[in-house]
Amino acid sequence: MDIDTLRSSFKGRLLTEPADMVAFLTDWRDKWTGRAVAVAQPDNTEGVAAVLRWCHANQVPVVPQGGNTGLSGGATPDAEGLALVLSLTRLNRVRQIDSVNNTIEVDAGVTLQQVQEAAREAGRLFPLSLAAQGSCTIGGNLATNAGGVQVLRYGNARALCLGLEVVTAEGEIWDGLRGLRKDNTGYDLRDLYIGSEGTLGVITRAVLQLFPLPAGQAVAFVAVPTPAAAIALLQLAQARLGSSLTAFELMSDACIGLVEKHVDAARFPLGERSDWYVLLEVSDTRGEVEAGEAIEAVLEAGMEEALATDAALSSSLSQYKALWALREDISEAQGAEGKTIKHDISLPISHIAGFVAQTSESLTDAFPGQRLVVFGHLGDGNLHFNLSPSPDRCGTEHVAEFLALEAPINTLVHDAVVVHQGSISAEHGLGVLRRDESARYKSPVELKLMRAIKTALDPLNLMNPGKLLP
Repeated sequence: MDIDTLRSSFKGRLLTEPADMVAFLTDWRDKWTGRAVAVAQPDNTEGVAAVLRWCHANQVPVVPQGGNTGLSGGATPDAEGLALVLSLTRLNRVRQIDSVNNTIEVDAGVTLQQVQEAAREAGRLFPLSLAAQGSCTIGGNLATNAGGVQVLRYGNARALCLGLEVVTAEGEIWDGLRGLRKDNTGYDLRDLYIGSEGTLGVITRAVLQLFPLPAGQAVAFVAVPTPAAAIALLQLAQARLGSSLTAFELMSDACIGLVEKHVDAARFPLGERSDWYVLLEVSDTRGEVEAGEAIEAVLEAGMEEALATDAALSSSLSQYKALWALREDISEAQGAEGKTIKHDISLPISHIAGFVAQTSESLTDAFPGQRLVVFGHLGDGNLHFNLSPSPDRCGTEHVAEFLALEAPINTLVHDAVVVHQGSISAEHGLGVLRRDESARYKSPVELKLMRAIKTALDPLNLMNPGKLLP
């Protein structure tokens, strides 16, 4: 293997010095650190293809990487040091916006925030929204089928993508950049690559859907007695608001307590505490007043039916941001409290109340003293069912003791998820974090079909080996 032949084969940067590569070798959570033979940063799709042709010829494994903000270790090389990290961050052009077709074409290395801003400048909305949107890239969002807070109304990354450009494992370029909402001409190759976590090929460009920019938005922070009441309020809101309901988030009081403790700007907006809260957002094409009135009508009906006990409604942009911050700062606040055990799970909405009650009781019985930190996107059935140590055991001297519980706690939670017909990974992907656990829950037929696709598209197993597939 002659690295100089790779250096001369594409336009861009090739990093081989350890000090230059270090930022690409550790994941966002500092949970995994690997080694690499080099880090390639091509300037364009042709450069990506040249790198992959070189890797194929020399049988060098490839680890595609976007903004390196993933939470499951899917973009981190292993410790063997035989793989090449392929960074897409230099593919960073917004190519075109079609305001009539409501689409935007972007390179894979464009950040999510840049897509949002380009759409807004054109008077349109790109609704995918994540905490890491200033750093995460569209290629990574698509490779992991990212979700976020507005899936309820607009769908996840898969639903927002109409076309792709992909470089195959052998270095060929597939041009599927069609802005079509109907294309019934055979296998949907686009859907194979979305959510594949870089194990089948490398996404280099995408055509994404845009939507009308809302004229007004309002959000309410609402106290509810139980998750069951929150689900009933969701049904009421959907019946009253239809597609103008853009987000419906659930969070426990433990979550809000952590935000108040660790985020200086946080202010509790209600007169009394509750065990549970929801945050619901309405987007209206008419204006702010209409959005606020629509939420008020739902809240009045909810309180009449004892589904809600109190609420705070935004009446300005600063209040809107402050109420959303109570939800968005939960992960940061839990991290500031100490080590966490995380579960990114998906359930049928009708099962959520039963799952929370039963699994919480099982965890308390089996692992007393641990704190449940439960929040998530109730509107689409995605919960972050996390645990933190008890307040008196958050010190560094207790870390090993707490993390020793991770494997049995994972088994208990994920077994319960499957009993309730759910999934052990809703929006973070399998990566290496959930790769082996997935084998416990997928059927032999499902695994056989997945491996057949992998073998067909990457016969040498060079694309992100050791990720996703058990």
